Order: sequence, then structure tokens, then C-alpha cells
Amino acid sequence: MSLWDRVSQINLVLIILICLPALIGFAMLYSAAGGEMEPWATRQIIRFGFGLGIMFVVALVDIRFWLKSAYFIYAGAFLLLIGVELIGDAAMGAQRWVEVGPLQLQPSELMKVALVIALARYFHSVSTEDIKRILILIPPLILILVPAVLVLRQPDLGTSALLVISGTVMLFLAGIRVWKLGVAFAGLLGAIPVAWQFLREYQKTRILTFINPESDPLGAGYHILQSKIAFGSGGLFGKGFLGGTQGHLNFLPEKQTDFIFTMLAEEFGLAGGIALLLLYFILMAHGTVLSLRCNSQFGRMIGMGIVTTFFLYVFINMAMVMGLVPVVGVPLPLISYGGSAMLTLMFGFGLMLNAHIHRHVQIGRRINNLRS
Repeated sequence: MSLWDRVSQINLVLIILICLPALIGFAMLYSAAGGEMEPWATRQIIRFGFGLGIMFVVALVDIRFWLKSAYFIYAGAFLLLIGVELIGDAAMGAQRWVEVGPLQLQPSELMKVALVIALARYFHSVSTEDIKRILILIPPLILILVPAVLVLRQPDLGTSALLVISGTVMLFLAGIRVWKLGVAFAGLLGAIPVAWQFLREYQKTRILTFINPESDPLGAGYHILQSKIAFGSGGLFGKGFLGGTQGHLNFLPEKQTDFIFTMLAEEFGLAGGIALLLLYFILMAHGTVLSLRCNSQFGRMIGMGIVTTFFLYVFINMAMVMGLVPVVGVPLPLISYGGSAMLTLMFGFGLMLNAHIHRHVQIGRRINNLRS
């Protein structure tokens, strides 16, 4: 397949559906800064533009390259997670970043996509008969659980949970029997007391005050109480763009990152929140359709893995700011301010586009066996 053939196969609908929430994000970051492009909106626009470039490059590379490189990408992300343990930078009570030249990266974000591509590579090489064997579960469980434990040590409960859930969904998509997943899930439940020991005190307090945040309104319950106040004050149609009081008077914490959906709901109300949800739904539905059209197992697993990861970003963030799950610090995709999450997500969308572009390519279980 020539380069021009690949360019002509780029799905413009997916590009538009990616750009629309990003534009909403720019507007909300502009509002969060009190009607100023600095310090967040301008940087986010630059990052998104750079991310688009990454997405197109990733999309146009031969899919065989990503198949061959899957484990190397995973290994690179894993080594960066080890680097966090050894030389990571601490911020806000957590050690999650590493310096790579002039860049500051959050390896846990990179691992979300690295895990998807590694699991897609693994299950692409497993036959339908082999997948019924219980021992087949051991390598993918190691791929999922080891980085999840490292991320939990940072500590980053939200990302650790996202890795485990997205990995489990990919096991199901690959054809693993539900009862086997049930056994693995029971094992995870049994490991909760061990995981509890890795959490910082503030995280334990957040979880314990999740059911009754009013018990500590100025401490662990402050974030969610202020979020609920902002949600309620937005009403049906909101207070208008730049009109939110909870956000602009700085009652709402982390309004440019974790709680940006709360700010949107305050300014645009229930109608604005539902509109964003609908946009996300259309994006995920379109991505699912594109993924299922791929002839290769690798392409289908890549696409569905990215859709799953995107869904978990949206679900965990929105459930968190509405008080349905504990506050765990997961950004709202394409909306929240942040470089690592944005660029990683755009890399993932590039892989989805790549799978769509090469949807008619048949890939044998041996890497070199590829034909159009």
C-alpha cells in the first residue's frame, strides 16, 4: 500500500470528532483562566497541534511496524515507570513524572496505550484453540498487573485502576471465558488489603470519606462538596460562558484539570453536560465501528482497546466529579489541561486510524506473513 493510498484512507469523520471536544477544552481552559489564553489554553492548543502531527504519523506507518514494535513500546513505557521509582519528580504528594531531555513525561499515561498494543500483539498470535487454555492467561496478567502495581506505588490509584480494567476488558474481547475472568477478579479482590498498604494517607482518607464527604467538609470532602455545589448551581442551562462563580472565585479546586467538567456544567448546565456526553458517545461509537471493520485480530484489538481506554477516562472522571466514585485524579480526555495525557491519547487515536487504514490487510500470526 503506497503512502498516497494510506492518506486517502484517513477517516475524516474521526478527525472531526476528535477536534470538537478539543475545541470545547480550549474554551473551558480560557474560561478557567478568567478569560485569558494564558497560562493554559495557549499551551493546550500547541500540545493538541503537536498531538495531531503524532496521530497522522502513527496512522500512516505500516501496521506491520506497530505489530513488530509492540513489546518494545511496552518495555520502553515499563522502563520509564521504573525510572519514576528511581529518579522521578514529585508533585502534589505524588511521584509520577520523569525528565527526558527537555520534556517532563508521566509514564503511567504512556503505559495505558503501551498495554493496549502489547495485549493486541499477544492475542494476535494466539489461536482460537489455544486461548481456551488457562495458562494462556498468565503472560497477559503479568503485562497488566506489574505496571498497575508500579503505578499504585506512585501513588496513582485512578490510573492503576484504569490499567487493570482496560486490560481485563481486552482479555474479554480476545475471547477469554467469563469464568476465568471471574477467578482473576476474585484474586484481585483478595489483593485489596495489600494494595491498601501502598496508598498514601490522603488517598485512604478520600476513600473513607467517599460515602459521607460532609464528615470532613474542609478536608478530604472539600473537593467533591465544591464540585456538587457547582453542578447544582449550573441548573438546566448554566450561568453562561465565563459566568461560573465556583470556578472563577476559586472555590472549585483543580478546575483546569480533574474538575473541568464541573466547571463546564456550571457554565452550560445540564444541557451542556449532556451535549458533551453525546459527543463522546458518537466518537466512541464511530471508533467501535471502525475497529470492528478490521480484518486482522491485531487491528480490531488495537481499535477496541483505545475505545475502551477512552471510555474509562470519561467514565471515571465524570463519576469522580459527581461523587459516584472516590476522587482519584483521572483527566477528562481532550478537555483537561495536561501534556502527557493529551499526547498519549493522540498516539492512541493514531493507532486506531492506522488499524482502519490497513483494515483490509490480512496479517498472519507470524509477523512477516502480511498481505493485502
